[in-house]
Amino acid sequence: MAGDHQAADADRPATYAGAIDCDLHPALPGMGMLLPYLDDYWREMISVRALDRLNLSLTSYPQNAPLSCRPDWKLDRDQKPGSSLEAMQAHVLDRYQARFGILNCLYGAQVMHSEDMAAVLCRATNDWIRDHWLSRDPRLRASIVITTHNTELAVAEIERRADDMRFVQVLMLVSGEVTLGRRQLWPIYRLAEKLGLPIGVHAGSAYRYAPTAVGWPSYYVEDYVSQSAAFENQLQSMISEGVFAKFPGLKVVAIESGLTWLSGFIWRADKTWKGVRAEVPWVTRRPSEIVRDHVRFTVQPVDAPDEAEAILRLIEHLNSDELFLFSTDYPHWQFDGDRVLPDGLSGALLNKITSENALATYPRLAKVDHAMEISV
Repeated sequence: MAGDHQAADADRPATYAGAIDCDLHPALPGMGMLLPYLDDYWREMISVRALDRLNLSLTSYPQNAPLSCRPDWKLDRDQKPGSSLEAMQAHVLDRYQARFGILNCLYGAQVMHSEDMAAVLCRATNDWIRDHWLSRDPRLRASIVITTHNTELAVAEIERRADDMRFVQVLMLVSGEVTLGRRQLWPIYRLAEKLGLPIGVHAGSAYRYAPTAVGWPSYYVEDYVSQSAAFENQLQSMISEGVFAKFPGLKVVAIESGLTWLSGFIWRADKTWKGVRAEVPWVTRRPSEIVRDHVRFTVQPVDAPDEAEAILRLIEHLNSDELFLFSTDYPHWQFDGDRVLPDGLSGALLNKITSENALATYPRLAKVDHAMEISV
């Protein structure tokens, strides 16, 4: 299959017109923006406990780290990268003529140890996204930010947002309190499957435990590199615990996971499963087949020296050209210029990555897209 996609660069479209950007990061300027969405009790608690002074932007992208923002996407000195809709429109949505862009807010509301406070701040974050972003650009869609250390509250927030078709995904962090396959989280997956909402698992941590398997790192680079191992652990958990057997219609999107770890992972997972599958009788197919049918990956960052070769190799290994979703990871610095995707991919594969795969992954996008075609 991979050979079918190795075409000359002449097949490459001049732009990504009509692309669906599956990873845009709106930056919340500060907790003060959430106060109007809180009731009197929580506004008082935020003030009395001085929580409004906290910076809850997740530390996986420190402000002064080069990866945090492309130089040409920086805003004024007192503005956080990603906090301006007008800048996002100019830098990405208009420049690439995007059909849709999916907002994944990484403010960190879900990291609070108080289950109630985390749920309240997640709810306020979703309301802020609705009012300040979705209502101002019809191309924008969003993920529902939830707290996962209280499943009941997470389900309630998903249900609260269920009727708003602009919310197309449920957002979880790759590192939280438990592995994502555990049955205490299954009510989230059951509802997501019912509503046609993929589970977006994004790089990042609630820092309940050390982000590496051998303890706490000293430096940012250690934390950043360890994220791919967390994705391996969570994917293996969801497969082994039987999430995809229980919820056959569920899709999971690994966001900002990188790609190079996947080949080794599926080889080890398949090999080990053959020898110990009696332990997990509900896993009736090879893990690689489950990944192929249920898991998708955003393309940025492509953590390989030859990006096209890495993408084509994975397509061949998993025998599928439906794995990858277009993403810019705005405003983070993962590529230069307009080269979101590497040269060496055929026009047919580019179409799959830029739009067709996303429409197949996100049912709510496909419904809206079909309605737009009918109206035209």
